[in-house]
Amino acid sequence: MTARPELEYSGWTRRRILFVGISAVCLLGVLIWASSVLLPFILALVLAFVLTPLVSLGERTGLPRGASIILVYFLVLGSLYMSVALLAPRMYAEAERFTRDAPTLIRDATRNWGPLAEAWVEEHRGRKPGGVSTAPTSGAIAVIPRAEGGYQLALGSGVEVIQETERQWRVVAVDDVDESFSLEKLMSDGLDVFLRFAKQNVVELFKLGQTVIGAISHGIFSFFMTLMVAGYLMHTREAVFGFFQSLLPARSGPSFELLLVRLEKGLAGVVRGQLLICLVNGVLSAIGFWMFDLKYWPILAAVAGVMSIVPIFGSILSTIPAVLVGLTQDFWIALWVLLWILGIHQLEANFLNPKIIGVAAKIHPVLVVFSLVVGQHFFGLWGALLAVPTLSVVLSIFNHFRFEALPEIPRDSIASPPRAPDTA
Repeated sequence: MTARPELEYSGWTRRRILFVGISAVCLLGVLIWASSVLLPFILALVLAFVLTPLVSLGERTGLPRGASIILVYFLVLGSLYMSVALLAPRMYAEAERFTRDAPTLIRDATRNWGPLAEAWVEEHRGRKPGGVSTAPTSGAIAVIPRAEGGYQLALGSGVEVIQETERQWRVVAVDDVDESFSLEKLMSDGLDVFLRFAKQNVVELFKLGQTVIGAISHGIFSFFMTLMVAGYLMHTREAVFGFFQSLLPARSGPSFELLLVRLEKGLAGVVRGQLLICLVNGVLSAIGFWMFDLKYWPILAAVAGVMSIVPIFGSILSTIPAVLVGLTQDFWIALWVLLWILGIHQLEANFLNPKIIGVAAKIHPVLVVFSLVVGQHFFGLWGALLAVPTLSVVLSIFNHFRFEALPEIPRDSIASPPRAPDTA
């Protein structure tokens, strides 16, 4: 039994299809089986993709590839080290100041905003602030004669006795709920409970410190392994691409190269572009926070820059602490900080994203949100960080085969004009 003529003509014989299909299934099984240890290799792929243009630039100046990789690592890691060395003292001082001032900030915030929030809640529940009901109560106090003489005073659920002085007590009517609730008192009590817990659980905190140290050690090992794997991938990238191309028929070579171009264009926008936007976001946030004299602005600007790496959700979450700190100082500071952040996001959405990320890497916001939710649900923080790059790869592959299978639809800017259909 011979293969169909169209399969022989295209080079996709049954033997090749069977081999590639079985290999793909086996590879997928291995990836699922080893999913718990794949993170350093995935990060190495991302790092190799980000740094390959710099390595190629070094090669064009005449450096051997190995030397170019070492030079790029030296420049990148050296720049990171210098940045941390310059910023760390200020960041540490701000963090120490924030730790020292945190109880005062919480108490000031509850004292300034707690009564307003409580008054608003009480107003919507139909009571005056302070817990006194506006409706009369009856049957709340009962006087019961005692057998041995005297009387017993029984208080119902609608009465509360408050001691004002050593010899003076005040009886007030309250609702059935616990009207001693106060937002300021609740937050102050919560802070006191936390401090008592920290003092009483020193051993548990010590164990937590051991766990943190173990996690740091594991992170250092994973970091150097990621650098090593990324270096191997950059040094042997032609061999890696050549291996996958060898699995395809010769006639599929141009299509495979076009697929690689689409993947590169999509990932360039999502990965390199998003990193550049994080830097711009952090710098602009630092400028605005400094202008408005926001407390702890170096830490808050760093948080805004780092969290911008997660699209949509990162920007929203990084806004909350900046506005809350502003509220502890002044309402207008918080308002100006919020407006400045909204201005940065408008600049990012209307100028930076189209120019830096580009049209080729544009992904619909609904798909971005979906990928972030799925990634975080199944893989936690790393799943959220790698969700959008993974989505970019999937969409690039989907669009490539869509254009290949449906030549009549308009092509993207990456592909050449649609070829005329075969007449043979």
